[in-house]
Amino acid sequence: MYKMFLTIMLVATLNAEVTDGVAVVVKGSAITLYDIKKEMQTSRVDAKTATDVLIRKTLEKQEIQERKLSVSSGEVYDDIKQTAKRNNLSVNEFYEAVRNSSGLSSTELKEKIKEKLLSQKLYSSIAYSGLSEPTDEEIEAYYKSHKDSFAHPSGFKVIIYQSKNKQILQEKIDNPMFHSSEITSNEQALPYDRISPELASLLERTALNTFTDAVPDGKGGYMSFYIKEVESAKETGLESVRNQIMNMIAAEQREQVLGDYFARLRHNADIKMIRNVK
Repeated sequence: MYKMFLTIMLVATLNAEVTDGVAVVVKGSAITLYDIKKEMQTSRVDAKTATDVLIRKTLEKQEIQERKLSVSSGEVYDDIKQTAKRNNLSVNEFYEAVRNSSGLSSTELKEKIKEKLLSQKLYSSIAYSGLSEPTDEEIEAYYKSHKDSFAHPSGFKVIIYQSKNKQILQEKIDNPMFHSSEITSNEQALPYDRISPELASLLERTALNTFTDAVPDGKGGYMSFYIKEVESAKETGLESVRNQIMNMIAAEQREQVLGDYFARLRHNADIKMIRNVK
């Protein structure tokens, strides 16, 4: 019996080593088979792409450490406050909205924002010298070749359902025929140019004759938008999106510089491929 127990434990240990075994070593930092499989599931990519992504992330983390870049808790909180303010929410309401939409706790959200801010600092330190401001000709050419991406609905006709009780509101979303005295509603026309970018994005992602998810209303309750009508698309003029285009061109330039930088870094780095994911 004792020998059988040892055999079972040995098999379990070997299986764990296969599952969690090191697949790649990047300048002394290990990437396991588990890491790669998790990235494949999360990003829905194949093993090679997942491995490439993780190698790049590992090189980025090492660069952050070598350049002694850091992000304070105050910087993280400022970013959260600004995002909450853009959505007319308190910080606590914003935490709840994120938890409801993505399942992230406030601690997990802070960690993701810290990673984002660290990446921005790294990108700035690497790409700054390689970026140039786009010319008027480049901006106009970019606008003409991406016109469709700058078209948007002129507005939305919606019914806004509100309730202090989120569960009751969710029942309405799940069953449109449901009625409750705890739910109020009012019909509104929302011009695209007068609503926040976040709300515009939410409404654009929602199919006609369906409800958005329940979101905090900024007054201690919740609301959901029922999309009755999407008013015809409106093509924006160049001047109204000039700053947006400049940011998009800069982002593309930055990614090109970064891609080249990390490609050279990877080429020269000590990277050992131990085993492949099957």
